[in-house]
Amino acid sequence: MCASPVKTELHCFVDASQDAYAACIYLRSLDEHNSVTTKLLCSKTRVAPLKPVTIPRLELCAALLGARLSYKVSNALRCEIGDKYFWSDSTIALGWIKNQPKLFKAFVCNRVNEIHELTNRNSWKHIPTDINPADMASRGVAPSTMINSSLWWEGPSFLLKSESEWPNHPNTKIDLPEIKVHKSQVIHKFINFENYSNANKLKRIFAYVFRFITNCKTSNKNKSPLNEVELKNSLNFLIKRAQSESFSSEIETLSNGKCLKAKSHILQLSPFIDDSGVLRVGGRLKNAALNYEKKHPALLDSKHHLTKILMAAEHLRQGHAGPQHTLYSFREQFWPIGGRTLARSIVRKCITCLRLKAKTLNPFFGDLPSSRVTEFYPFQTCGTDFAGPFMISSKKGRGNRVSKSYLCLFVCFSTKAVHLEVVSDLSTAAFIACLKRFISRRGKPHYIHCDNAKNFVGAKNELGRMLRSSLRSVYEYTANEGIKFTFNPPYSPTFGGLWEAGVKSAKHHVKRIVGNANLTFEELSTLFTQIEAILNSRPLTPLSHDPNDLSPLTPGHFLIGRPLTSLPAPPGDNMKLKNRYILIENLRQRFWERWRHEYLSEMQQRTKGRLRNSNLQLGDLVVFKEENLPPLKWRLGRAQKLYPGADGVVRVADFLTFRGTERRAVNKVCPLIPQPQQQPQTR
Repeated sequence: MCASPVKTELHCFVDASQDAYAACIYLRSLDEHNSVTTKLLCSKTRVAPLKPVTIPRLELCAALLGARLSYKVSNALRCEIGDKYFWSDSTIALGWIKNQPKLFKAFVCNRVNEIHELTNRNSWKHIPTDINPADMASRGVAPSTMINSSLWWEGPSFLLKSESEWPNHPNTKIDLPEIKVHKSQVIHKFINFENYSNANKLKRIFAYVFRFITNCKTSNKNKSPLNEVELKNSLNFLIKRAQSESFSSEIETLSNGKCLKAKSHILQLSPFIDDSGVLRVGGRLKNAALNYEKKHPALLDSKHHLTKILMAAEHLRQGHAGPQHTLYSFREQFWPIGGRTLARSIVRKCITCLRLKAKTLNPFFGDLPSSRVTEFYPFQTCGTDFAGPFMISSKKGRGNRVSKSYLCLFVCFSTKAVHLEVVSDLSTAAFIACLKRFISRRGKPHYIHCDNAKNFVGAKNELGRMLRSSLRSVYEYTANEGIKFTFNPPYSPTFGGLWEAGVKSAKHHVKRIVGNANLTFEELSTLFTQIEAILNSRPLTPLSHDPNDLSPLTPGHFLIGRPLTSLPAPPGDNMKLKNRYILIENLRQRFWERWRHEYLSEMQQRTKGRLRNSNLQLGDLVVFKEENLPPLKWRLGRAQKLYPGADGVVRVADFLTFRGTERRAVNKVCPLIPQPQQQPQTR
């Protein structure tokens, strides 16, 4: 320190963290030449309590530690200390110290009281955290860092400057926590209607509060169940409190004996205040033979939370009645302003009612994929599905054994040609055998689309093992002869509408031809082949009324050059092989030209999904629509990840359920919040 200091000051810095709080004291001396010297005098650190404490409370404990330490240091020093300054980076702790202790709760009040006894409240100042040396003690630093730290040994650099250059307290108004609520404000602060969703529970809570107050004033303690009078008084109190928040100006006007202004929105109801202080409807039914509450119901604002939970309770009491019935029953006691809108809102938001009449999302129909509108060889891109079971007999006559068989359908994406196969069971091996028969007769497809059935997934894995065991490399085999499987999301039949329609058409003929008969395997295989020919002879475009028009285009034209069920043409003259090939190629090109002009033009319209609804949002709560379960047993899910298409429309999403994450098409889920609709988009 200076040899002959003229003035000596004490500066105490305090800080707290989640682990500890600390205080450190510096002496600042000025000599006769106005030379300033600052040195660390002492410091003290304490570990934070094991029980979690808020940071503002820990900052206040640090301030108390600094006040106590500075008091002991002042009494121990032999030199005269001029001014004392206390620095903290907590605006909340400084706000507590600069106010009256009685305004705060016990924890803060007791510590602020002691700080006021040991220090002057005006000597507390604010310091930024980055230049507070006590921050090093509260958070901890490495010894190597502390040895060379001028901030720790000599204090902040502003202490070497004049007082006018010291940090100033930020001029920010903050809401101080730990404010003590006065008795006159307890009942009003205690009521936060937004914290309650059950009107009956809220009414019973305040009935017990008033009983507690009564029991505190008398020696006879009432411990019996709540009676009707107590519940009614509690409800009246809640109604008056809600009315004071919604109709404060009208209540003040009527209490002063004045008339309401003409612009008041409740003037037409002729309101008045009854003897208990409840604002009621005057109306025109004074002479009606009705009870008092029916003639003069209590006035409520439908926007107030109490009105909403009261009407929701009435909706439940009436067995989930509709909006009109709920409003009629509610008006027996209360008159809500805008009640019809509120009643519709309550019924619409009721989870039970919403689940029983849940509507699935209907996303905007997307554009057709390129595989549906591009010229390919038949079955180059196809979809497959199973149907059945169909009962088959082991043999004709007596002693035959009946077993199940299934129909496997392949449908071409570009020509809608179908291929039907009989499958003995739904195993992976049976499907692979069926796939081999299909490839042998129709050629190897590049892409096969199917739903997420286990036999298809198993077939993909089996084909993968077969590819891996091939002599050639996987990449070469995939490039030359590979088959790529594409699986739709689970429980999404609309994603496979093409093969679902094919299954429907095939079953249409099977049911009408077979009936209840049990065919043998050969008979059923023959029948499926005949139905395949019928389906491949169906027109792809609507028929014309003009008899001079060409025959309609069918899938058979792309397979054999004519419908499979048509009569064969008579043999022509001998023709060279080259000319015959040119003729067939020209016919094929004509078919594709007709396909482009006649078939593709019919694919423009959207038969459904024409409205652009708002997309499913992350976090939306939905129920999974399941055909074999009633609505109240449908599982709940919450949208976790969305998969928008190229047009931005979400058609598939991942949902978090009690079984884990599941992927679903959005047209198979019902949102628990109705989705608004928009106008059809025009192009």
